[in-house]
Amino acid sequence: MSRDKHEQDKPAQAEIPSMRLDKYLKVSRIMKRRSVASDACDTGHVMLGGKEAKPSALVKVGDIISVRFGERLTQYEVVTLNEHVLKADAAGMYRVIP
Repeated sequence: MSRDKHEQDKPAQAEIPSMRLDKYLKVSRIMKRRSVASDACDTGHVMLGGKEAKPSALVKVGDIISVRFGERLTQYEVVTLNEHVLKADAAGMYRVIP
């Protein structure tokens, strides 16, 4: 049996995809730059699951992200995690919660 065949027979490990919060905010175009997302997290403008979050917090599908822009608080539900997304498809990564 070849090595490749043997590796194909192994069951795939269940992997929970996750992404850093600052990267998610940038890739999804919720924030324009990763440095801006990082600063917003550091100053308490971003919450993950109802708690203040650091830029390095891991985001998973189904998480709720709250972002305070001035006086306005906007909540987003994470729908998908993608490393790279076209600008036109970025809004599909989240759902705005009214």
